[in-house]
Parts: sequence; C-alpha cells; structure tokens
Amino acid sequence: MKLSTRGRYAARIMVHLARRSNDSPARKQDIAKAEGISADYLEQILVRLKVAGLVVSHRGVGGGFRLARDAGSISIAEVVEAAEGSLELVSCVSGECERAETCVTRELWAEASSLLRKLLQQKTLAELARKADELQTAAPFMYYI
Repeated sequence: MKLSTRGRYAARIMVHLARRSNDSPARKQDIAKAEGISADYLEQILVRLKVAGLVVSHRGVGGGFRLARDAGSISIAEVVEAAEGSLELVSCVSGECERAETCVTRELWAEASSLLRKLLQQKTLAELARKADELQTAAPFMYYI
C-alpha cells in the first residue's frame, strides 16, 4: 500500500502555501517550480483542493492560490482525502463488499484505517510548515566557486 503522488504532492503544495510569509496568492508556475511538479499535474491537484475548500484562487494580475483557512485548522487528513479520496485502506470497510458481514479481516482493515485517519487528523498544515522552516534553517549553506 502506497500513497499516490497526488496525495504526497497535495501535502507539499499545501505546505508551500502555508509557508508563504505574506498573504498574497502564489502563482501556479511558481509553486510548480519550487516543488518540482509539472504545472499541468499541479493544476489538477489544485482543482481538487479548491473543490474541498482548502484553497482559494484569485484571477488576474497578482492572482494565484492561497489557503482558504488558517494552516493550523487544516489537518493533513483533509489534504490527503481531498487529493486521494477516502482514507479507508480497503473498500470493504465502508460495506462495499458482499462478504463484509462474514469477513474475518474486515475488522482489522477498519482498525488500521481508523488509526491512519487519526494520525493524519492530529497533524496540521501549520505543524508541517514549521517543520519545513526548521529544516531549511538547519540546512548548511552550500558555497560553490
């Protein structure tokens, strides 16, 4: 089981927006360049984040994207669910399986899904943004001649 690039990139995009020191919108091209994501793929992810109410867009000169809410009120679970869909590890957890009532492993998958959701709900975008700032500050300067 792996989180797809869409979920991982969504988290990176949201951290990028959360780390902006000013409240001005970030241009799609600037986010794409900073995060190493193609502009087309980034736009697909931003649409999902916008539909979920996590980002807002502004048109025209000086337009772009910014967080729809304070970074401290956005959980990573919200970001991943916006990009990926349900955090349930298997579809039978939601009862979409004809064997759901008699499956011996269903309870295990439900518990695992619950633990994952709980972990991601406890982590906020603000926490990841602070961690990213700390990592950037701690990184040694590289001088090239």
